[in-house]
Amino acid sequence: MTSTPQYVTEGGPDSLSDAARRHLWMHFTRHSVYEEGGQVPIIVRGEGAYVWDDQGRKYLDGLAGLFTVQLGHGREELADAAATQAKELAFFPIWSYAHPRAIELAERLASMAPGDLNRVFFTSGGGEAVETAWKLVKQYYRLTGQPGKYKVISRAVAYHGTTQGALSITGIPAAKEAFEPLVPGARKVPNTNFYRAAEHEDDIEAFGRYAADRIEEAIEIEGPETVAAVFLEPVQNSGGCFPPPPGYLARVREICDRHDVMFVADETITAYGRIGDFFAMNRYGVTPDIITSAKGLTSGYSPLGAMIASDRLFEPFKHGSTSFLHGYTFGGHPVSAAVAMANLDLFEKEGILQHVQDNEGKFHSTLSKLNDLPIVGDVRGAGYFYGIELVKDKETRETFNEDEAERLLRGFMSKALFDAGIYCRADDRGDPVIQLAPPLIIGQSEFDEIEEILRGVLTEAWSIL
Repeated sequence: MTSTPQYVTEGGPDSLSDAARRHLWMHFTRHSVYEEGGQVPIIVRGEGAYVWDDQGRKYLDGLAGLFTVQLGHGREELADAAATQAKELAFFPIWSYAHPRAIELAERLASMAPGDLNRVFFTSGGGEAVETAWKLVKQYYRLTGQPGKYKVISRAVAYHGTTQGALSITGIPAAKEAFEPLVPGARKVPNTNFYRAAEHEDDIEAFGRYAADRIEEAIEIEGPETVAAVFLEPVQNSGGCFPPPPGYLARVREICDRHDVMFVADETITAYGRIGDFFAMNRYGVTPDIITSAKGLTSGYSPLGAMIASDRLFEPFKHGSTSFLHGYTFGGHPVSAAVAMANLDLFEKEGILQHVQDNEGKFHSTLSKLNDLPIVGDVRGAGYFYGIELVKDKETRETFNEDEAERLLRGFMSKALFDAGIYCRADDRGDPVIQLAPPLIIGQSEFDEIEEILRGVLTEAWSIL
């Protein structure tokens, strides 16, 4: 392994951090932390499941960057694919034109998607794919004589993106209030957090029926003639990895069919191996009308997202002067598409999907050892995607109040985890959780390392509460 360079310039060892404080507007960041003298963490290199900062410290990447670096860091095959394509054709838009890599990738994604999801609309990322899906279903119903169908149903605490439309679909009030008024027509229903079930807390299948029936109830209250789509993640991210109860997704499919409502599976996180298949909906055996995806499509080596739609949704656009007046400059970028093709080649060559399926139970059982800690209330998830919910009282499942959660997560946990050598997410969108979504290449030794680090930090957190 090569040594990590020290990134120091004439301004001294803090110069990069100082430059970040002066000029870099980091996303979802409380900049007051750095204005008051805190050092900006600067990651400079990655290899496999690990990253290094500018001082040479090593961290296990327990979040795959941001649910993204499926094949790990430092994959020369993906860098080479980007370089080769950039030399041949660095950029050309797919606005009434095409280039080989976009065509090849669209064909490949269609072959991997369930059912008749055969039309691929490329974007730059997941939020744009969600935005695209809402616009598409609205125009589809307008073209087919139902212009009043424009509303969407989505779930509480769910995150679907930051653009005005995707943010309306998002179910996190604190993420939205600064930007209101948003796009009208978004209605929220309960999610599938069985640990916090208010109904059927002892019967997960009954709970799944209850949660799905709230979707039908919302459609009926709004009026089926006004509802265009239901948006949901197969495994909900925000709130801490809520898997679908048995039968839930199939029941949602039935409800959507009954009321002529489109079922949109937001697989921005769950696609491309995260749940053990190229699409989680394949694993759960349910075919939606649209899949939105991004992140792991290129393992993060180049930005790319994709909305994959059914033949039914494309049909009105095949005739006359109709067009979908929507697009992005970098959607289907030649370099990104080439990287995606190379990424999917490696998935097949290295048996990544089977590796996840073979090891997901070991990952779950290793994390479940943490259940012996008084601060751990629930360990849940699927594939290589897990949330650990933290509680104040294990018996009653009492959670932390807002001030306690602030001190626990931002005041202690985030920094303590990083200092202990793991990058992951301590999140309070909903009840406090730690989220894990490591690169899909890891195995038991890394599972053990994750558990050991978490055990130490969680034990310390409990002792200082």
